[in-house]
Amino acid sequence: MAISRRSLLKNSMLSLAAVPFISKVQAAEPIKIAAIFDQSGGLDIYGQPVMNCVELAVDDINNQGGLLGRPVELVKYDPQSNIQYYTQFATQAATRDRVSAVFGGVTSASREAIRPILRRYKTPYFYPSLYEGGVCDRNSFEIGTTPAQTVARIVPYAVKQWGKKIYVIAADYNFGHISADWVSKYAKDSGAEVVATEFFPLDVTDFGTTIKKIQDAKPDMVFSLLVGGNHISFFRQWAAAGMVGQIPIASSDFGVGNENRILTPKESEGILAAYAYFQELDTPVNKQFLQRLQAKFGNKTPYINETAIDGWYAVMHWANGVRVANSVERMPLIEALEKGSTVDGPGGISRLDAATHHFTVDIYLGQVKNGAWNILETYPQQPPSDTAAVCNLLTHPDDNQQYVIKAGG
Repeated sequence: MAISRRSLLKNSMLSLAAVPFISKVQAAEPIKIAAIFDQSGGLDIYGQPVMNCVELAVDDINNQGGLLGRPVELVKYDPQSNIQYYTQFATQAATRDRVSAVFGGVTSASREAIRPILRRYKTPYFYPSLYEGGVCDRNSFEIGTTPAQTVARIVPYAVKQWGKKIYVIAADYNFGHISADWVSKYAKDSGAEVVATEFFPLDVTDFGTTIKKIQDAKPDMVFSLLVGGNHISFFRQWAAAGMVGQIPIASSDFGVGNENRILTPKESEGILAAYAYFQELDTPVNKQFLQRLQAKFGNKTPYINETAIDGWYAVMHWANGVRVANSVERMPLIEALEKGSTVDGPGGISRLDAATHHFTVDIYLGQVKNGAWNILETYPQQPPSDTAAVCNLLTHPDDNQQYVIKAGG
């Protein structure tokens, strides 16, 4: 079931004739869903924008009459960038609050902490964050992009523009390690090589030694897979060392924490990335979406990125499933979504791949200029081919794991 651009543009303009119906819906028992995103702690730069977009999605649904004649009620949790709280709140959402679905997780570590809990309690789970790929679980839906959709576009372009020697810096957990393998794979495919790779825990703030190593190695580019608020320190120290414009930087994570707005224009200038959404997309649907977001949150509205927008898409896909199933029950919902769900929104078309529970999306290649993203290229409808190589839930519906996909690097 598709959400059309026409309906999206009209969803905030209810006629007076609809008011009695909406009032009736509001009086019905609500359908509860939960959002678990970091609103404080080191990962709040990721969690706050996605929570806003989830809230807006709930408003969009309720402004159009809710679902099944009932309003949608959002139960919000702040795990404070603490994995222990993620597990606590996932359990609470599924058991005490008995929500119909959970939307949550920023890092892969947080996803893998709550995914088994929600499967155990038979609560559908939607993970709206780009990640390293490979999750194969019929109870979960991974909305964000994977390396086959983003890294596969960044590396060839960067090699052509800058050269063949790549120095990789990455977060020291599964996202960083697996994504680094994909950088190596796509570098090799492009006739380039990774000359060094370094991994950093999320709490590291001093990158002086690493910057010296990069200077000595003289690569043609740095590929950053750093994650978390503390890692903004790298880009500040890089600029302070006079390296901006000396050795260019590409990334498949920079900007997801709105780093291009947190840093000064000088500190972020020229960084290259690819995502399924940039706030700068010049389309009527995106402009209208941003206007509604501004109207709801005012001056508290953060810069919106792929992970944030995927929160909106996730709720809209869930709503598609509820409408087709005519139910919020788990298996009817899952089976309805597997028949096909398409949402046409601010980033373009998001289409469910039933075999993997991942999504085919438009990809945009952008480069930071004066603190904003300049769109360089567009790649329509890129499939999650990395995960599709290892996961087929249509033939193996009981599969439940995260495959470590062989990148061939």
